[in-house]
Amino acid sequence: MKRRQELKRLYQTSEFDRKYHYEKRDLGALCTEEGTSFLLWSPLAKEVKLQLYHDGEQGECFEEIAMQKEAQGVWAYRTNKSWHGIYYTYKIVHEEEIVTAGDPYARACGVNGIRSMVVDLKQTDPYGWEADQRPETGIENIIYELHVKEFSWDRSGGFSEESRGKYKAFTEEHTTLYGDGIHPTGIDYLKELGVTHIQIMPAYDYGSVDEAKEEGFNWGYDPENYNVPEGSYATDAVHGEVRIREFKEMVQSLHRNGFRVIMDVVYNHMYSLDNNLNKAVPWYYFRTEEDGTISNGSACGNDVASERPMCAEYILNSVLYWAGEYHIDGFRFDLMGLLDVDLMNRIRRELDERYGEGEILLFGEPWAAEQTAMEGDAVPALKENIGRLNRGVGMFCDDTRDAIKGHVFEAKIPGFVNGAEGLEQDILESARAWCRGGSKNEKAKVKAPSQVITYVSSHDNWTLWDKLGKTIADEEERLRVNKMAAAIYMTCQGNLFFLSGEEFARTKDGLENTYNAPIELNRFDWQRAYVYSELRRYYQGLIALRKQLPGLCDKSGHAGDRIYDEWTKPGVVGFFVDNCKEENSTTWKSVSRWKRLCVIYNSTDAVVEKELPGGAWEALLDGESSFLWKEEICAKKAVAAPHSVAVFGEKE
Repeated sequence: MKRRQELKRLYQTSEFDRKYHYEKRDLGALCTEEGTSFLLWSPLAKEVKLQLYHDGEQGECFEEIAMQKEAQGVWAYRTNKSWHGIYYTYKIVHEEEIVTAGDPYARACGVNGIRSMVVDLKQTDPYGWEADQRPETGIENIIYELHVKEFSWDRSGGFSEESRGKYKAFTEEHTTLYGDGIHPTGIDYLKELGVTHIQIMPAYDYGSVDEAKEEGFNWGYDPENYNVPEGSYATDAVHGEVRIREFKEMVQSLHRNGFRVIMDVVYNHMYSLDNNLNKAVPWYYFRTEEDGTISNGSACGNDVASERPMCAEYILNSVLYWAGEYHIDGFRFDLMGLLDVDLMNRIRRELDERYGEGEILLFGEPWAAEQTAMEGDAVPALKENIGRLNRGVGMFCDDTRDAIKGHVFEAKIPGFVNGAEGLEQDILESARAWCRGGSKNEKAKVKAPSQVITYVSSHDNWTLWDKLGKTIADEEERLRVNKMAAAIYMTCQGNLFFLSGEEFARTKDGLENTYNAPIELNRFDWQRAYVYSELRRYYQGLIALRKQLPGLCDKSGHAGDRIYDEWTKPGVVGFFVDNCKEENSTTWKSVSRWKRLCVIYNSTDAVVEKELPGGAWEALLDGESSFLWKEEICAKKAVAAPHSVAVFGEKE
């Protein structure tokens, strides 16, 4: 405890930063045909030795090499030999202890991350990798969250036996239901659904699953090696280069099939304090209270100190590494509220400079589990501080989520769609992504819809179907309300997001938190996708329609002004949308055949009618069909059936 207090005071001094801040991006083991370099930032170490192994898990060290201390607290060893495939650890002598550590900057590792591995990354590139390009952006970002193992583990998906639960499943095209040969699964299913971005739940090396065994399941929010893919999703977890190649093959296949790839990253804490970062520089990367106790704002045992300069460098460089080496198209930050605003804005700037403004998506959870011991003038990236963030840094909008379906933690507390009263204004604010100019609503501090992730379900908490089941027993009624919930958030401004399987009433038997529940419960049930084909088809139509509504897809700062003439009564919300392309606009990527929209959300038991202003109007969407827009049905009056959403468009 006393030692942690002493180190905290040391790390807070400007002298420490001036002496040891290292800005080059060459830490770790870098290997090419010309040679290999090992660089470790460990400024308080008295001595560091590089230990080499032929095996990533067992076997004795075959050579130990003393490293030289260079400027800014960096220890180095360089050779003109390519040591691709060699495993290594560091023996670090500190003032009070001697530790053996893997490389905190490792780009490859052996099974379970015990030993780091030297890798010539060029040798891990799949055929055609240099030509791999992210697909062109469309008018809207429609993000589909999935877990690598869940997606293909169930035999019903029709994936090959060796690919089930693996990265390789995403490289298999034209899979169908097992023994069926007709109903598409996998890549073809995703293309038919119409989503644009595939968000992969944590797929860096994490500590809660034994990579040497096939059994075991976890969502993966337990980081071990931030810059190495998880081995349990590879066909071979022992040889460190395999997981790298297969991860790249997954990204390459998704890109080839028109999807961008978002990575779920967890820089706010680590699986254990017995980790390589803490061994290299004791208590630098982790927050402690003034009395030396360990900060636990993550509720996972520790908080990463993002506000410290070298910790910020570490996180920034990790993000840039995944974007560059693995061609990742976006990043979702777990518990982003534990990181600081300056770091998130800096990541945004660096990504924009490299890839173009807004080209890489960046968003996260604007909350923390508990208070954290953030130091100095750092400002946490919480919801209340959204105004301090670049408009290209987004946040999950829990206000919209809870207004639509009900309290996220209290099962019986409903939302607008399942019986709650007095939420009409919140639903209106949700429609414009909480961007209304001049609003007195304290929640409305959003600069633009680009900052908002509009959703009603994610991996956390109940699935939408299970949440609705807490207040609606009748399945037919629950299906109707599920459609309504989906139609509301898909006609709100912001970036659209939903949990895989929401479109076919995904269930986890009513369990709220299944992070380490058996795969049999968490698995993606492909048969259910066709049992609930009516609901799935409704989602397809919603997604297809959304891509034709630039007035709702606009991410500019004035997008909220496109929603006008709002009206409400108990259980009903209505508004019009300016759906025209603006003169000289560069923010709109589509011209719709409807110049304005009329949208009605009706959660009552009665039919709701609204007069439509002069013009030629068509029915685009109702509670039964999301493909009315294909039929060119003339509408003289806007009519919304009970417990439904209705959308009408005035033809150009």
